[in-house]
Amino acid sequence: MSRVFERLDELYAIGSGPGADRLHASPEEDEGHALVTTWLEAAGLRVEVDAASNLVGRAGRHSEIWVGSHLDSVPQGGRFDGALGVVAAIEAVERAGAGSVVAFRGEEVGCIGSRARCGAGGELPRAFLELHVEQGPVLADAGAPLGVVTGIVGYARGELLLEGRAGHAGTTPMAGRDDALVAAAREILRVRDTAFGIEGAVATVGRAEVEPGGANVIPLRVRLSLDVRAPDAERLDALIAEIGFEPEYRVEPVAFAGEVPAALRAEIASRGLEAVELFSGAGHDAGILAAAGVESGMLFVRSLNDGISHSPDELSSPEDVELAVDVLTGVLSRLVASPP
Repeated sequence: MSRVFERLDELYAIGSGPGADRLHASPEEDEGHALVTTWLEAAGLRVEVDAASNLVGRAGRHSEIWVGSHLDSVPQGGRFDGALGVVAAIEAVERAGAGSVVAFRGEEVGCIGSRARCGAGGELPRAFLELHVEQGPVLADAGAPLGVVTGIVGYARGELLLEGRAGHAGTTPMAGRDDALVAAAREILRVRDTAFGIEGAVATVGRAEVEPGGANVIPLRVRLSLDVRAPDAERLDALIAEIGFEPEYRVEPVAFAGEVPAALRAEIASRGLEAVELFSGAGHDAGILAAAGVESGMLFVRSLNDGISHSPDELSSPEDVELAVDVLTGVLSRLVASPP
C-alpha cells in the first residue's frame, strides 16, 4: 500500500502549491498524465490517448471493463480527490490482470473528458467503476470506512450579471449611488435563501468579477458565477427557475443500479462490513458514463477532518485506502468473472 501513497505524493508535488495544482488544460495536468503514463507502462498495460486527451491503459483481457477517475484538481486542492481513483485503478488492474485504467481530463470543470468520450460516438466500456474519497462527513459520522454510491445529484452552472452606474467613490453621495456590487450582495443572499427553500438543494456563488475594479470607483458591473445542485430533475428545474438564470451547461441527476453496485455491495459484505449507501452531492465521471448507458458504480472512501475536500486538509487514512483498493480489486475480479 505504500506505493499508492508514494504515487499520490508524486502527483501532489506537481505544481507550485499550496495543495494540488493540476488545473485543467494546464502544463501541470499534462505532467500528471505523463507521470501516470509511466506507471501504466510499468504495469505492462497498452497505453492509448483519445481525441479528448483522456488516458487509457489496457490489460490483456477484459479491457472493456474500465476503472479510473481524473487527475485534474481545483486550485489548492487535496491529495486524494481524483488522483486516488486513478492510482487505485492501476493497482486493481495490475493485481487482477484484467480491465482498463482510465484517467479523464477536466472533471473539475464539468467532466470535459468523459463527456467528450461519451459524445464522440466511439468505443465505450461495458462497465465503469470509480473509487473516490467521499468529500463529506457521512461515512465518518456512521463509523464506516467505505460506502456504495446510489446516485449523483444533477447540477447546472451559469452566471448572474448585475448592472449599476460607475462614479467617483469620494464625490458621489450615498443616496445617489447605483452600486452594482451592493446589488450583487443582495443577489448572493437571495440565491442562498432560494436553495434553503428547496429540500436537498444547494446553490453557491463562488466567484465575483467586479468592473471596473478600482478601489476608488463605484462598481459598474458585477458578474457572479452560479453552481446549483439538486437530487432530482424536478427540484433542479425549480432551483434554476426561482434563481432565474440560463445555465451554460447542465448535468442531469443519475441513479446507479445494476450489476456494478451489486458487486460493490457483495464485496463489502464478504468482508463482514456493512455496505453503507449514500448519495453524492458532487458530480463525477461515473455519472456521465451512467447517463450514456454504461453500467457504472462508485465506491467512496471515508473522508476525515470533518469531510473537508477541495483543500490541502483533505485526508483519508492509510487503513481505509488499503481496504478500498482491496475491495476495488475484488469487484473488478467479480466483473471479469461475470461481465455485465
